[in-house]
Amino acid sequence: MSLVALQRNGGEAIYSQIAKLLKGEIASFLSPGACLPSENELAERFGVNRHTIRRAVEDLIAAGLLERRHGKGTFVLDAPADYVLGSGTRFTETFESLGKTASSRVLRKLVIPARGGVATRLRLAENDPVVWIESLRLADDRAICVISHFLPRQAFPDVLADYPGGSLHEHLAVRHGLKLRRIESLVSAALPQGDDASLLGMAQNQPVLRVKSVNVDERDGTPLEYALTRFRADRIQLRINP
Repeated sequence: MSLVALQRNGGEAIYSQIAKLLKGEIASFLSPGACLPSENELAERFGVNRHTIRRAVEDLIAAGLLERRHGKGTFVLDAPADYVLGSGTRFTETFESLGKTASSRVLRKLVIPARGGVATRLRLAENDPVVWIESLRLADDRAICVISHFLPRQAFPDVLADYPGGSLHEHLAVRHGLKLRRIESLVSAALPQGDDASLLGMAQNQPVLRVKSVNVDERDGTPLEYALTRFRADRIQLRINP
């Protein structure tokens, strides 16, 4: 590659100039999934050291344009997926409709006492037992969100043993003949907590979109699930449908 002229005596930092040039190339020439040249190649092209290149690339990662995959390189990201929040939203169906392969991994299955918002939204007394199932959801093997599901233990005494993973709502429909309907979604932005950043493969100082939702039995309106979902904000955009 030919050496690129940079303004070395101007007011703008060299790494910032490089980031702008790379951003323009991403928009004009590089398609989603394309691999960026290595740091050594970029350093040679721009006539700078690898530290400067790394700083420019980090800016583009923070902007949601690039993603670093361990041992593979740095790749151009797709545009955020359109994730519809409605009364019957299902993760698997949403991403399969976009031509992506949806998968999940169960992280935790425990019985815990219901407290605070969990007890309130499920209309339980404080310390009533609830089943807590936490899963990581992926699309095309890329982490999209972590979901904490809370279910009344009395309504689902066998779910810990019976639920193998995958779509929890599909499992409840097949195993218990239940169809759940979402009646509430509260959306906010926050920094990742606990091990969410590690699970989602993102920086601790990047925000997640938190969605608190209540799902009820479609037949009689009984609250049967409270879910707290933490989405990677750079990989989805939420579309709210009534």
